[in-house]
Amino acid sequence: MGPAVVSAAVGGVCVGSFLTVVSHRVPRGEPLATGRSRCPSCGAAIAARDNVPVLSWLALRGRSRCCGRPIPARYPLTEGLTALLFAAVVAAGWGDPGQIALGLVFAATLVAISVTDIERRIIPNRILLVSACAAVAILAIADPAELPEHLVAAVAAGGVLLVAALAYPRGMGMGDVKLAATMGVFLGREVAVAILGGLLAGSLAGVYLIARHGAGARKQAIPFGPFLALGGIVALFAGEAIADWYLASF
Repeated sequence: MGPAVVSAAVGGVCVGSFLTVVSHRVPRGEPLATGRSRCPSCGAAIAARDNVPVLSWLALRGRSRCCGRPIPARYPLTEGLTALLFAAVVAAGWGDPGQIALGLVFAATLVAISVTDIERRIIPNRILLVSACAAVAILAIADPAELPEHLVAAVAAGGVLLVAALAYPRGMGMGDVKLAATMGVFLGREVAVAILGGLLAGSLAGVYLIARHGAGARKQAIPFGPFLALGGIVALFAGEAIADWYLASF
């Protein structure tokens, strides 16, 4: 493991810690710059020694020092997952700093929206808008010739899921439509792999719930954003290979 990958992992842990703040405050309409972090249970300010990503949660054995209540495991999981994805993006290399920057922002976006969708059943517009603008800026600087393709992919991906949302509004929300469009900005043509992967993963999850809980599971709502995010991760690392394999099969 090279120093660049280690640095990416360390940076990913720190970004993951910030994403836990984003995923908590943005859906609630709270500003990000509101001073020190506070205990989600009692509201007490969290000391710096108790705010070290992953390590503080382990040292406190998953309980808040101020009130003794459990600290949700999503905090260290978010930090650890972001670190893993950042390290994987840098390890993949691609030989292009612009692609690496695009991959890092994309990975952070997918982690943030997955957490908010699982916890609050919402994909915040603010996160998607900032991410899409960052992707456009990176592409405009690093590879402007690719920007039109990515914008077309964004419109196409958003359009496909918009049709699905209009046809079956109970199964898909407008947040998923906007997420698909944002993914298109990052992925270009590989967004098709992401959407197919998300649909497949979501379908398998639905089949599992029905098999375990019976027909009543059909009425159980599950967030689709994390499944799209999973498809996005697959597309990020293997989308081009999958797309080329599929086209070659014809």
